[in-house]
Amino acid sequence: MPVLKKNIFTHIKEWLLVTLGILIYVTAWSVFLIPNNLIGGGVSGISSMIQYATGGTIQMGYSYFVLNAILVAAAVVILGMGFGAKTIYAIILASIALRFLPDMVPTTIIKTLAIDNGKLLSVLMGGLLAGIGIGMSISNGGSTGGTDIIALIYTKYHNVSPGKVILVLDFIIIGSSLLIPSYVNELDANGMPVLDAAGNPVMFKMPFAEKVTTVLYGLILVTVNSYVLDMYISGSQQSVQLFILSKEYEKIADAISKEMHRGVTVLDGKGWYTKQDTKVLMVLTRKTDLNLMLRYIKQLDPNAFLSVSSVNGVYGKGFETIKK
Repeated sequence: MPVLKKNIFTHIKEWLLVTLGILIYVTAWSVFLIPNNLIGGGVSGISSMIQYATGGTIQMGYSYFVLNAILVAAAVVILGMGFGAKTIYAIILASIALRFLPDMVPTTIIKTLAIDNGKLLSVLMGGLLAGIGIGMSISNGGSTGGTDIIALIYTKYHNVSPGKVILVLDFIIIGSSLLIPSYVNELDANGMPVLDAAGNPVMFKMPFAEKVTTVLYGLILVTVNSYVLDMYISGSQQSVQLFILSKEYEKIADAISKEMHRGVTVLDGKGWYTKQDTKVLMVLTRKTDLNLMLRYIKQLDPNAFLSVSSVNGVYGKGFETIKK
């Protein structure tokens, strides 16, 4: 059946988008943030502090996985909350990517894109990419774990955007970096790491004044990150309202109701030009489902007449919840 094929295609697309979102998120850290010794929020921020404090001995991928595993286990025990396969997949993929991707990116690319352009531009680019990556993952049923999980739990019961919850938690994490020492690579005049006789990078302890600057950059980073995240999610969760006039209204209503699992309201209407009674279908759906629904309608009745309009908010089963 063509409908079944489209549903399978939708599931495959969601998994691919979760994968792409995670890779974009890790790329932001690998190219722009880690090379500049920047600190972000969430579990990634904590993992970066651990990496800097140990001089790179404990890389982000390891601590990222361990911290997320603890948070997920604690949430399951305390809240009894089950996590979907996409979230577990996203956490594992991000952990593996954080372990290997930073070593795979050529130093010349990092120098050109991040080091030469300074920390401010790296913060802006890193925050932009990270926000897009997280938003892409969350919008398709995944999560990068850590504070994202906490934000999803919190926003389930409160009318607060996930970006704002993550922002508050990130401010706390970034501020705490002032209390933790950081060891960073010594760079030569060309911005490349200085190596000792054994070929190992020469490390030095970051001065406190520079750590204060790093904290300020971190605050800018999470602000950009949360703003982009909110913009991406709000765009992907927009809803539309359709009015459909068709002689095949029964087939169209059944397809939308049974195959797409969206409610359909049948209204009585009358064409004033023809003076004939007619049926009008009213449908509310996500904007992301609109193209698929239009294809259904075209298959069942190529001559169907319809209008599509954006709506500011839809509350009820299948859409947003009115929260206390």
